[in-house]
Amino acid sequence: MSTLRNKVQLIGNVGQDPTITDLDKGKRVARFTMATNEHYKNSEGERITNTEWHTVIGWGKLADITEGFVTKGKEVAIEGKLTSCSYEDKEGNKRYVTEVVASEILLLGGGENNTTE
Repeated sequence: MSTLRNKVQLIGNVGQDPTITDLDKGKRVARFTMATNEHYKNSEGERITNTEWHTVIGWGKLADITEGFVTKGKEVAIEGKLTSCSYEDKEGNKRYVTEVVASEILLLGGGENNTTE
């Protein structure tokens, strides 16, 4: 059961083209947002869609794969872990950030499927 701790799996659509940052000593990081949708019917029988937005981070080889294949609107499956941090903005307000650090990305829908680990 220890492998089930802090594990996230999401399927959704990429909200914007990823940003790739080259860091010291050849390290790379990719960052993009992804939307997941939940559908349900309300008390009047109307279909309601609830959209949640997630920030996804990919390091190293995942950044390379993301740069080459992940684009706005693409459907992807992500597996990874949640990370959280806080900081103070320019006005002195405390802000909280939760991100998904991907360990695997699966490209879905159309074309060839590509997986990374």
